[in-house]
Amino acid sequence: MARIPDPNYDRDINRLVDAYKRGILAIATELSRLDVSDISRAHAKAALAEIAAILRDINAESAAWVAEYVPKAATDGVARAIVGLGVANTLAEAEKIVKFNRINREMVASAIADTQADLLAVTQNIDRRVRQAVRQATAESFRANMASGINGRRTINADTLAGIRKTLGQATDTGIIDAAGRRWKPEVYVDTVTRTKLNSAHRDATINEAIGRETYYAQISSHGARDACRNWEGRIVKLVPDAPGDYPYVGDLPRREIFHPRCRHVLSPVRSPENIRGGI
Repeated sequence: MARIPDPNYDRDINRLVDAYKRGILAIATELSRLDVSDISRAHAKAALAEIAAILRDINAESAAWVAEYVPKAATDGVARAIVGLGVANTLAEAEKIVKFNRINREMVASAIADTQADLLAVTQNIDRRVRQAVRQATAESFRANMASGINGRRTINADTLAGIRKTLGQATDTGIIDAAGRRWKPEVYVDTVTRTKLNSAHRDATINEAIGRETYYAQISSHGARDACRNWEGRIVKLVPDAPGDYPYVGDLPRREIFHPRCRHVLSPVRSPENIRGGI
Protein backbone atom coordinates (compact mmCIF):
# COMPACT_ATOMS: atom_id res chain seq x y z
CA MET A 1 0.00 0.00 0.00
CA ALA A 2 1.29 3.47 -0.89
CA ARG A 3 2.25 5.82 1.91
CA ILE A 4 -0.66 7.92 3.15
CA PRO A 5 0.25 11.62 2.92
CA ASP A 6 0.22 13.55 6.17
CA PRO A 7 -2.45 16.27 6.50
CA ASN A 8 -1.44 19.84 5.77
CA TYR A 9 -3.71 22.68 6.87
CA ASP A 10 -1.23 25.53 6.39
CA ARG A 11 -3.21 27.34 3.70
CA ASP A 12 -6.47 27.12 5.64
CA ILE A 13 -4.87 28.27 8.89
CA ASN A 14 -3.06 31.14 7.17
CA ARG A 15 -6.37 32.37 5.79
CA LEU A 16 -7.81 32.64 9.30
CA VAL A 17 -4.65 34.22 10.71
CA ASP A 18 -4.77 36.81 7.92
CA ALA A 19 -8.35 37.67 8.93
CA TYR A 20 -7.14 38.46 12.44
CA LYS A 21 -4.22 40.49 11.11
CA ARG A 22 -6.54 42.53 8.89
CA GLY A 23 -8.93 43.09 11.77
CA ILE A 24 -6.19 44.20 14.14
CA LEU A 25 -4.81 46.58 11.50
CA ALA A 26 -8.28 48.03 10.98
CA ILE A 27 -8.62 48.59 14.73
CA ALA A 28 -5.21 50.26 14.91
CA THR A 29 -6.20 52.49 11.98
CA GLU A 30 -9.45 53.46 13.72
CA LEU A 31 -7.55 54.37 16.89
CA SER A 32 -5.03 56.42 14.92
CA ARG A 33 -7.87 58.60 13.59
CA LEU A 34 -8.74 59.87 17.05
CA ASP A 35 -7.70 63.47 17.61
CA VAL A 36 -5.54 62.91 20.68
CA SER A 37 -5.25 66.66 21.27
CA ASP A 38 -8.92 66.75 22.23
CA ILE A 39 -10.65 63.38 22.46
CA SER A 40 -14.33 63.96 23.08
CA ARG A 41 -16.49 61.31 24.66
CA ALA A 42 -18.63 61.25 21.53
CA HIS A 43 -15.63 60.57 19.30
CA ALA A 44 -14.36 57.89 21.67
CA LYS A 45 -17.79 56.24 21.73
CA ALA A 46 -17.98 56.28 17.93
CA ALA A 47 -14.51 54.74 17.62
CA LEU A 48 -15.36 51.99 20.09
CA ALA A 49 -18.58 51.22 18.19
CA GLU A 50 -16.62 50.85 14.95
CA ILE A 51 -14.05 48.63 16.67
CA ALA A 52 -16.81 46.47 18.15
CA ALA A 53 -18.17 45.94 14.63
CA ILE A 54 -14.70 44.88 13.41
CA LEU A 55 -14.42 42.38 16.27
CA ARG A 56 -17.88 40.99 15.53
CA ASP A 57 -16.84 40.39 11.94
CA ILE A 58 -13.69 38.58 13.11
CA ASN A 59 -15.73 36.42 15.47
CA ALA A 60 -18.23 35.53 12.76
CA GLU A 61 -15.51 34.58 10.29
CA SER A 62 -13.68 32.64 12.98
CA ALA A 63 -16.77 30.67 14.03
CA ALA A 64 -17.55 29.76 10.42
CA TRP A 65 -13.94 28.67 9.87
CA VAL A 66 -13.92 26.44 12.93
CA ALA A 67 -17.27 24.89 12.01
CA GLU A 68 -15.83 23.95 8.61
CA TYR A 69 -12.28 22.86 9.33
CA VAL A 70 -12.51 20.98 12.62
CA PRO A 71 -14.92 18.44 11.05
CA LYS A 72 -12.67 18.36 7.97
CA ALA A 73 -9.65 17.44 10.10
CA ALA A 74 -11.67 14.73 11.83
CA THR A 75 -12.86 13.42 8.46
CA ASP A 76 -9.24 13.26 7.31
CA GLY A 77 -8.39 11.30 10.44
CA VAL A 78 -11.17 8.78 9.87
CA ALA A 79 -10.18 8.45 6.23
CA ARG A 80 -6.59 7.77 7.24
CA ALA A 81 -7.76 4.97 9.51
CA ILE A 82 -9.96 3.48 6.80
CA VAL A 83 -7.07 3.40 4.32
CA GLY A 84 -4.59 2.17 6.90
CA LEU A 85 -6.82 -0.76 7.78
CA GLY A 86 -7.31 -1.73 4.14
CA VAL A 87 -10.99 -0.85 3.95
CA ALA A 88 -10.22 1.53 1.08
CA ASN A 89 -7.21 1.84 -1.20
CA THR A 90 -6.91 5.64 -1.33
CA LEU A 91 -7.89 8.63 0.74
CA ALA A 92 -10.24 9.73 -2.04
CA GLU A 93 -12.08 6.41 -1.82
CA ALA A 94 -12.08 6.56 1.97
CA GLU A 95 -13.57 10.05 2.06
CA LYS A 96 -16.61 8.76 0.17
CA ILE A 97 -17.44 6.26 2.91
CA VAL A 98 -16.44 8.29 5.98
CA LYS A 99 -19.13 8.36 8.61
CA PHE A 100 -18.55 9.60 12.14
CA ASN A 101 -19.30 7.08 14.85
CA ARG A 102 -20.95 8.33 18.04
CA ILE A 103 -17.72 9.08 19.89
CA ASN A 104 -16.33 11.00 16.92
CA ARG A 105 -19.50 13.06 16.64
CA GLU A 106 -19.16 13.99 20.29
CA MET A 107 -15.44 14.67 19.90
CA VAL A 108 -16.01 16.98 16.93
CA ALA A 109 -18.75 18.93 18.72
CA SER A 110 -16.50 19.36 21.76
CA ALA A 111 -13.49 20.36 19.63
CA ILE A 112 -15.55 22.98 17.79
CA ALA A 113 -16.78 24.48 21.06
CA ASP A 114 -13.31 24.48 22.62
CA THR A 115 -11.65 26.03 19.57
CA GLN A 116 -14.29 28.73 19.22
CA ALA A 117 -13.94 29.55 22.92
CA ASP A 118 -10.15 29.85 22.59
CA LEU A 119 -10.46 32.14 19.58
CA LEU A 120 -13.18 34.22 21.20
CA ALA A 121 -10.77 34.87 24.07
CA VAL A 122 -8.49 36.65 21.57
CA THR A 123 -11.08 39.21 20.48
CA GLN A 124 -12.41 39.61 24.02
CA ASN A 125 -8.89 40.44 25.16
CA ILE A 126 -8.42 42.95 22.32
CA ASP A 127 -11.80 44.53 23.12
CA ARG A 128 -10.93 44.85 26.80
CA ARG A 129 -7.50 46.36 26.13
CA VAL A 130 -8.79 48.78 23.50
CA ARG A 131 -11.61 50.05 25.73
CA GLN A 132 -9.17 50.50 28.58
CA ALA A 133 -6.73 52.37 26.34
CA VAL A 134 -9.43 54.66 24.92
CA ARG A 135 -10.72 55.49 28.40
CA GLN A 136 -7.19 56.23 29.59
CA ALA A 137 -6.36 58.32 26.52
CA THR A 138 -9.62 60.26 26.80
CA ALA A 139 -8.97 61.03 30.47
CA GLU A 140 -5.37 62.06 29.79
CA SER A 141 -6.45 64.32 26.93
CA PHE A 142 -9.17 65.90 29.07
CA ARG A 143 -6.80 66.53 31.98
CA ALA A 144 -4.08 67.91 29.70
CA ASN A 145 -6.53 70.32 28.10
CA MET A 146 -7.71 71.48 31.49
CA ALA A 147 -4.10 72.05 32.58
CA SER A 148 -3.22 73.92 29.39
CA GLY A 149 -6.17 76.23 29.94
CA ILE A 150 -5.13 76.92 33.51
CA ASN A 151 -1.54 77.61 32.42
CA GLY A 152 -2.61 79.87 29.59
CA ARG A 153 -1.38 77.53 26.85
CA ARG A 154 -3.53 76.84 23.80
CA THR A 155 -2.29 73.34 23.04
CA ILE A 156 -1.14 70.23 24.88
CA ASN A 157 2.63 69.85 24.97
CA ALA A 158 4.31 67.38 22.62
CA ASP A 159 5.36 64.91 25.32
CA THR A 160 1.79 64.56 26.56
CA LEU A 161 0.49 64.04 23.03
CA ALA A 162 3.15 61.39 22.40
CA GLY A 163 2.17 59.62 25.60
CA ILE A 164 -1.50 59.53 24.63
CA ARG A 165 -0.65 58.24 21.15
CA LYS A 166 1.53 55.55 22.74
CA THR A 167 -1.34 54.47 25.00
CA LEU A 168 -3.61 54.00 21.97
CA GLY A 169 -0.89 52.42 19.86
CA GLN A 170 -0.20 49.74 22.44
CA ALA A 171 -3.85 48.75 22.70
CA THR A 172 -3.62 46.27 19.83
CA ASP A 173 -0.04 45.26 20.56
CA THR A 174 -1.18 42.89 23.24
CA GLY A 175 -1.40 39.18 23.68
CA ILE A 176 -3.06 36.24 25.30
CA ILE A 177 -1.56 34.85 28.48
CA ASP A 178 -1.99 31.08 28.58
CA ALA A 179 -2.24 28.74 31.58
CA ALA A 180 1.55 28.47 31.71
CA GLY A 181 1.91 32.25 31.95
CA ARG A 182 3.27 32.65 28.42
CA ARG A 183 2.26 35.76 26.47
CA TRP A 184 1.30 35.31 22.82
CA LYS A 185 0.73 37.89 20.10
CA PRO A 186 -2.87 37.48 18.84
CA GLU A 187 -1.95 36.20 15.37
CA VAL A 188 0.62 33.74 16.77
CA TYR A 189 -1.88 32.50 19.33
CA VAL A 190 -4.54 31.99 16.64
CA ASP A 191 -2.07 30.07 14.48
CA THR A 192 -0.98 27.87 17.39
CA VAL A 193 -4.49 27.18 18.67
CA THR A 194 -5.96 26.27 15.30
CA ARG A 195 -2.98 24.19 14.21
CA THR A 196 -3.01 22.29 17.51
CA LYS A 197 -6.78 21.76 17.52
CA LEU A 198 -6.92 20.52 13.91
CA ASN A 199 -4.07 18.09 14.43
CA SER A 200 -5.62 16.89 17.68
CA ALA A 201 -9.01 16.36 16.01
CA HIS A 202 -7.29 14.38 13.26
CA ARG A 203 -5.49 12.10 15.73
CA ASP A 204 -8.53 11.64 17.98
CA ALA A 205 -10.73 10.76 15.01
CA THR A 206 -8.16 8.23 13.80
CA ILE A 207 -8.02 6.62 17.24
CA ASN A 208 -11.80 6.51 17.61
CA GLU A 209 -12.30 5.00 14.17
CA ALA A 210 -9.58 2.40 14.75
CA ILE A 211 -11.04 1.32 18.08
CA GLY A 212 -14.49 1.19 16.50
CA ARG A 213 -13.03 -1.26 13.99
CA GLU A 214 -11.44 -3.31 16.78
CA THR A 215 -7.90 -2.15 16.07
CA TYR A 216 -5.96 -1.24 19.18
CA TYR A 217 -2.52 -0.16 17.92
CA ALA A 218 -1.14 2.63 15.78
CA GLN A 219 2.20 3.81 14.46
CA ILE A 220 3.40 7.37 14.94
CA SER A 221 4.30 9.10 11.70
CA SER A 222 7.84 10.14 10.72
CA HIS A 223 8.92 13.34 9.04
CA GLY A 224 12.45 13.86 10.30
CA ALA A 225 11.60 15.89 13.40
CA ARG A 226 14.50 17.60 15.12
CA ASP A 227 12.93 18.16 18.52
CA ALA A 228 12.03 15.55 21.15
CA CYS A 229 9.42 14.12 18.77
CA ARG A 230 12.19 12.40 16.84
CA ASN A 231 12.46 9.81 19.62
CA TRP A 232 8.89 8.72 18.97
CA GLU A 233 8.81 8.65 15.18
CA GLY A 234 7.82 5.23 13.85
CA ARG A 235 6.98 3.93 17.32
CA ILE A 236 3.99 1.65 17.93
CA VAL A 237 1.54 2.73 20.62
CA LYS A 238 -1.54 1.17 22.19
CA LEU A 239 -4.84 2.91 21.61
CA VAL A 240 -6.38 1.33 24.71
CA PRO A 241 -4.44 0.76 27.96
CA ASP A 242 -5.19 -2.97 28.31
CA ALA A 243 -4.20 -4.01 24.78
CA PRO A 244 -1.62 -6.86 24.85
CA GLY A 245 2.06 -6.18 24.20
CA ASP A 246 4.87 -4.10 25.58
CA TYR A 247 3.88 -0.86 23.87
CA PRO A 248 3.24 2.52 25.50
CA TYR A 249 -0.35 3.68 25.77
CA VAL A 250 -1.01 6.76 23.63
CA GLY A 251 -2.71 8.52 26.54
CA ASP A 252 0.43 8.20 28.68
CA LEU A 253 2.89 9.71 26.20
CA PRO A 254 4.78 12.74 27.53
CA ARG A 255 3.19 15.79 25.92
CA ARG A 256 6.45 17.72 26.06
CA GLU A 257 7.94 15.17 23.70
CA ILE A 258 5.13 14.14 21.35
CA PHE A 259 1.71 15.50 20.36
CA HIS A 260 2.62 18.84 21.93
CA PRO A 261 1.11 22.15 20.67
CA ARG A 262 1.68 22.54 16.92
CA CYS A 263 2.87 18.92 16.69
CA ARG A 264 2.46 17.57 13.14
CA HIS A 265 2.68 13.88 13.97
CA VAL A 266 -0.27 11.67 13.14
CA LEU A 267 -1.25 8.08 13.86
CA SER A 268 -1.77 5.20 11.43
CA PRO A 269 -3.73 2.24 12.84
CA VAL A 270 -2.15 -1.21 12.57
CA ARG A 271 -3.81 -4.55 13.32
CA SER A 272 -0.62 -6.56 13.86
CA PRO A 273 2.09 -4.38 15.43
CA GLU A 274 4.57 -7.28 15.56
CA ASN A 275 4.78 -7.11 11.77
CA ILE A 276 5.84 -3.45 11.75
CA ARG A 277 9.59 -3.08 11.50
CA GLY A 278 11.10 -0.66 13.98
CA GLY A 279 7.86 -0.38 15.90
CA ILE A 280 9.23 -0.78 19.42
